[in-house]
Amino acid sequence: MLSKDQISKYRSQGLLSVPKFLSLELILLFRRLSDQIVSANTGHDFDTTRVEMEPDRSSHGARVRRIFEPCEYYKPFHEYSRSCVVLDYVEQLIGGNIYLHYSKLNMKPAEIGSVVDWHQDLSYYPSTNADSFAILIYLDDADIENGCLMALPGRHTDSLMDHTSSGVFQGRIMEPINESEVQYLEGEAGTAVFLHCLTPHASLPNNSDKQRRTLIISYRATDAFPIFVDDRTVEVEKYTHLVRGQKSKSARLEFASIPMPIYHEKEQSLYELQKASRKGDL
Repeated sequence: MLSKDQISKYRSQGLLSVPKFLSLELILLFRRLSDQIVSANTGHDFDTTRVEMEPDRSSHGARVRRIFEPCEYYKPFHEYSRSCVVLDYVEQLIGGNIYLHYSKLNMKPAEIGSVVDWHQDLSYYPSTNADSFAILIYLDDADIENGCLMALPGRHTDSLMDHTSSGVFQGRIMEPINESEVQYLEGEAGTAVFLHCLTPHASLPNNSDKQRRTLIISYRATDAFPIFVDDRTVEVEKYTHLVRGQKSKSARLEFASIPMPIYHEKEQSLYELQKASRKGDL
């Protein structure tokens, strides 16, 4: 369980790094499972509903950059995400009524793993309050060379930063980032980073010869109701499940107003949306 000091740090910083959160047994299991998923998908034959490929790959290569909803489709991830081992920690931070919001497994293949620009998760998934966070669990050692998580501690208490240009959602923060505030969240395999939904974060490309896999599980309080944007909201909510406690009968309203993501194109992943933004195509 989290100590009082750890909870206080999460509340003040909007993030918390916990070494040895995942056991060696589970690290090895999740690595094997991710390898099996990757090996079943090649550059010319892959399931677009389950994985997203790196753009710079050979037709026969297995350069998966993201596995979609692992906690929905694969039993070991499914069971872990709903276990007391995880939910007891979640309850300490957002209370006993909990939705599993979404999950993904970011792969960061060696020498190719894509950049993720600065963004805040709540910009993609606006809701009535900010009792929402992701647990990012390193399945491999993560450092600056292989693209570890970067974050801006303490910014989660401010208003949502600007992710829009010319009225169109860019999927990335369009304000200047103060590099002196950046914290590099390096950690050994098994480390978990608790990341508030308003904490700005990013990651560099993987230029090393080491892959960097990260399991991401997002939870939110049941009184944090999604604000409808378009059919993307419906799609994400398909994977939202009550995993502890009860559904709320009322929404708790925290914001006087919150920016809504108005998309230029209907179907774009975070990676492709940010790439198009960097190119000025939005």
